[in-house]
Amino acid sequence: MTIDPAAFERYRHSPNSRTTLPRLLLGTGIVVLFWAATTVAVLVGGTYAFIAWQATPSSGIQGFLASPLGILTALVSFAGIWIGLWVAMRWVHGEKLSALLGNSRRVSWPGFLKGLIAVLITSFISEILLYLLQPQITRGPISLSSWLVFAIPIAALTLVQTSSEELLFRGYLLRGLASRFTSPFVWALLPALLFTSLHWSASSSPAINACVLASIAAFALLLTLVVYATGNLGAALGAHLGNNLTGFLLISHQESYNSFALFNARPLEGPGWATSDAVLIAFIGIACSLLTIVLLLHPRSPLRVAAEFPDRASTA
Repeated sequence: MTIDPAAFERYRHSPNSRTTLPRLLLGTGIVVLFWAATTVAVLVGGTYAFIAWQATPSSGIQGFLASPLGILTALVSFAGIWIGLWVAMRWVHGEKLSALLGNSRRVSWPGFLKGLIAVLITSFISEILLYLLQPQITRGPISLSSWLVFAIPIAALTLVQTSSEELLFRGYLLRGLASRFTSPFVWALLPALLFTSLHWSASSSPAINACVLASIAAFALLLTLVVYATGNLGAALGAHLGNNLTGFLLISHQESYNSFALFNARPLEGPGWATSDAVLIAFIGIACSLLTIVLLLHPRSPLRVAAEFPDRASTA
């Protein structure tokens, strides 16, 4: 299974002369600033509304974050990344935000759909394996009627979250670094490490943190490879959305994000996990990411994504 780098080579050489390392650092700082400002604004406003509505000031911000409204608000905060990237691309680099999407400057929707389907398949396999490891699944508190009402808003806000992360880590940073450095240890590894580190949890044990970070790193490799193969963010956007929708709407493994999930598994941040459990969880996560890579990149796979060249038909 080999990957033709032609599409990515075109993508990495698409930035203009204003995409220098100092400007890339400045743009990243702008994105972080807007993300932080948006997060503070929505959390403060949401917490105030939550306390006023509940009339229980003692619950504070922790109670708000654990509530359904808190989850919705947390997802909205990722809009700050979109705003920051627009400002950085427009005023720091003199480019349109759409330049980050790929060679055609638009999302490859066939790639998006294939990425989504592939991850939904491997997520189903992952959940079966996790159930065999720890068969502790309960029905979530949300009723089916309420779940149907919130499914579309949650899916839309999850798309805001996942697309903002892909635009930042597999678009802005990866593309900008690749235009300045030839080594994938710079343009692929650095964004992947940053993305992975954001998933560290202070409430989890060291062993569980290690297994989660290993799984996230493997998933970041998957997302980077499909961008490398296609020169477009479409497949990565679909794959990331499928992964997060599974956790938000179907089976949650995080106690703080289970308000809208139909089923709740044993929370990873909870006590009682053995080191052997963590090793097996990491193995399942890595194996499913590798399987997704095969589904999206193997020449005989019906879900194989296509390399994108805007001036001619995509190559399957």
